[in-house]
Amino acid sequence: MKARMKRVLAAASIFLLIAVTGCAPAPEAPDRATLRIVIPGERPQRMDAVIEEAERRMKGGLNVRLDVEFVPWSDLAQRTQLLLKTGQPVDLIFDAPWLHLNQMASAGYYEPLDDLLKRYGPEIIRTRPRNMWEANTVGGRIMAIPLGAYQSGTPSNNHTYLVRQDIREKLGIPPIRTYEELVAFEYGVKEHMPGIVPFSTNTAGDTGEASFRFRFHYDAYIRSTPALGQSVVLYYKNDDGRVYNLFERMEPVFWEYVLYARKLYLDGIIDPDIMAAKGSYNLLKSGKQAVGTSNDFGVSGDLQFELAKRVPGAKLEAVTFYRFSPGIHLSNFVQGNFIAVPASSKNKELAIRFLDWANRKENYELLAYGIEGEDWEDAGEGLYRPLGDGYPWFPFAWIWNPEHDRLDATQGEEALRANRFIMDSGNFRRDKLTGFSFDSSPVEGELTQYLMLEARYYGVLMNGAADPDRIWNEFKAEAGTYVKSIQVELQRQIDAFLASPPPSIVR
Repeated sequence: MKARMKRVLAAASIFLLIAVTGCAPAPEAPDRATLRIVIPGERPQRMDAVIEEAERRMKGGLNVRLDVEFVPWSDLAQRTQLLLKTGQPVDLIFDAPWLHLNQMASAGYYEPLDDLLKRYGPEIIRTRPRNMWEANTVGGRIMAIPLGAYQSGTPSNNHTYLVRQDIREKLGIPPIRTYEELVAFEYGVKEHMPGIVPFSTNTAGDTGEASFRFRFHYDAYIRSTPALGQSVVLYYKNDDGRVYNLFERMEPVFWEYVLYARKLYLDGIIDPDIMAAKGSYNLLKSGKQAVGTSNDFGVSGDLQFELAKRVPGAKLEAVTFYRFSPGIHLSNFVQGNFIAVPASSKNKELAIRFLDWANRKENYELLAYGIEGEDWEDAGEGLYRPLGDGYPWFPFAWIWNPEHDRLDATQGEEALRANRFIMDSGNFRRDKLTGFSFDSSPVEGELTQYLMLEARYYGVLMNGAADPDRIWNEFKAEAGTYVKSIQVELQRQIDAFLASPPPSIVR
């Protein structure tokens, strides 16, 4: 009864947050403060110009300086954990369910935002629909602001292979429609294009060969859990509310993909240096890679610009095996990216006031696309056209909302249709675990130990970079006990959730 009452109160507070906005006027900051913001990726060439314009617009109002630190994807988990656990002065920080959002929130490293948003975040609230707020709480509280425009949930299958169209056409290969045709193209590159790596990835683990291919397997709808991020060592199957464990029962299709990745690696199709992938697309942008991976539909304009600048005539095309059929996909409506306020921040109110400013249309477009006329131009309703590669798209890291989001018109009609499909919640069936969040604190020690082992083994396995039987057996022997403890705790919390779901999710 107590658990139910807590959920009722939590749901009521979310609804009140959505309904009551702008209740208190935001006072002007008397002195110019600096906000330290930590987000992933590489610093854009024109970031300083955009920040200068943003600070000019805020002068006399918020009067804020922006100190934005970009962390390489390969260092993101370690760097952000260190900042949080040592209480360093950070005011806004990126996190995600696939990173360590639930873990850090459950451990108390993030400030609950319900009250701050009611007082200082009317635009943050208004620019995100109600179901986005409902589905993206931690323990019934808003511990971080959801960033996104898509309704496909997490983990989603809106992923794309980036294929060198010019090489495909040079080899006389027709447009790629299936995975088998993709692999045939990669073998064609190996045979006829020495010096070009047939396949590499953006990051070795979650977008490695086998794990990326697994995203398009729909027969049993196997997907990762919030406990282990992108890894499917613990996984959901169909929509039955149960947690499964690969160490206890191997899914044949998973092992089939692992073995095939090993074949591709031994055949020289997969980049021999794939385990050093840093998430910067350097090999692809240099023209030395034929197939890569992306977590979005389409090809970003800035990536096309940079490749063409380095390799005249080179062009990327997007190939996806996503099924665009309404009603076949489940969604928990969880977003893949979040921005949080560390509990150690001395500028919590100001951080939310800045984000509220940044979620107003004219300011959102500045921080999302750069300076209009220099970095981008209007391409019609809901569209923009990048004017170079000096300010690539990265609102997912700090401000992304569905109200002001524009799609890149240079990606073409097929990519625009794909993105519009996943923006429509009506195309998805509601996952019975929508609204569930995992409190990792009871198994914090086991999770820490597991994640260290995952970093050692999982990416190697997904990319065929060592003997699969040996790697799997070592992984299972060292991590099996930890995984079992996490599975038991995750299932216990799911059972409690299903026995007494939040009022807004009762069917």
